Amino acid sequence: MQQELLRVEGLRTVFQTSSGLVRAVDGVDLSVARGRTLGIVGESGCGKSMLSLSIMRLVPQPGRTVDGKVLLEGRNLLDIPTGDMRQVRGGQIAMIFQEPMTSLNPVHTVGRQIVEAMKVHSPKDSAAALKEQAIAALKRVRIPSPERRFDEYPHQLSGGMRQRVMIAMALACRPRLLIADEPTTALDVTVQAQILDLLRELQAETGMSIILITHDLGVVAEMADDVAVMYAGKVVERTSARALFEDPQHPYTLGLLGSVPRLDEDRDRLLAIEGAVPPPFAFPDGCRFNPRCPFAIARCRTEMPPLRLVEDGHEVACHRAPIEKALAMESAA
Repeated sequence: MQQELLRVEGLRTVFQTSSGLVRAVDGVDLSVARGRTLGIVGESGCGKSMLSLSIMRLVPQPGRTVDGKVLLEGRNLLDIPTGDMRQVRGGQIAMIFQEPMTSLNPVHTVGRQIVEAMKVHSPKDSAAALKEQAIAALKRVRIPSPERRFDEYPHQLSGGMRQRVMIAMALACRPRLLIADEPTTALDVTVQAQILDLLRELQAETGMSIILITHDLGVVAEMADDVAVMYAGKVVERTSARALFEDPQHPYTLGLLGSVPRLDEDRDRLLAIEGAVPPPFAFPDGCRFNPRCPFAIARCRTEMPPLRLVEDGHEVACHRAPIEKALAMESAA
């Protein structure tokens, strides 16, 4: 058994809008073990990024977390004072945001921005010591000529370099958990592979845990030990990465995997999930995936399925899971 670092229980984050109450994160449960990578996957708009912001207590107004717990080594981060939470951010949990060009300040050098992040957690260190540590952080993420890059501005760096700077900033204070929100978005495949390799190397070096948020199942297959699939603000399937790819159980997961080309299959057309993710202020009754689900039955349209154990270590929020068994029973009948 892996020792648990972070546990999220019943987390709910909502936004009050003119269109109604937006349930961006709606009763999410998940956990991250020490030294392991949890992949969170799903379509755009399913709540992945808002989940990460809720964990960090960075939900923008008018959003607010209304229920649940975020337990870091048993300590509920939702209950601690704001000043203590500032020490947690960066010191114990760090985050890489989606787009480094908008996350980095364009009017300050990258070195100054790394130093500012380190000052919060090392206020007694001298300016020279902080600069030395920042250059070492740049060197750790394989940025060439780190002494020169320290004095450059974000626009002078490539997309891959800016992402490395974000990683250096996140890891400067040696956090125990790194949340990486779409860390390879807008990067070409070569740079993407380099960034993923870098995260793996740094994880092996520091022993940190990673929450990897992505819509790319290839990245999940390469990086994740465990996977949580999100749809319409909820976790609909949770298991190991191996089990997810070998034996997916939720119809939504089946659709995601069916839409990805595979070298070991000869298919003229890829599968597609009909329809779109429902707006968060107008979720359907029952299972939120039921309007798009080819296996939906009457019960799916009226009753929300709970996340339940269908196999050892494999949880699914579906009335019909395991799907193959349900279809076989119907065929026999």
